[in-house]
Amino acid sequence: MIPANDNVSADILKGAEEIAAFLGEDSRAIYYALSKGRLPHFRVGQNIRARKSTLLAWIAEQEQSARASA
Repeated sequence: MIPANDNVSADILKGAEEIAAFLGEDSRAIYYALSKGRLPHFRVGQNIRARKSTLLAWIAEQEQSARASA
């Protein structure tokens, strides 16, 4: 039997460093984007978290918006 949260745990990035590695950015850029509210994320206490699936959807929205305004 597969635990119900297996997919959730694989989808979550923990900390700015993991988010940065996933997006191909440095952690300083991630901290800046987070402080400006420009990157989808959530917190568990003071710990930053983001879902890979949410970030991929956000990237797709950014691409679509850029195409529409071009």
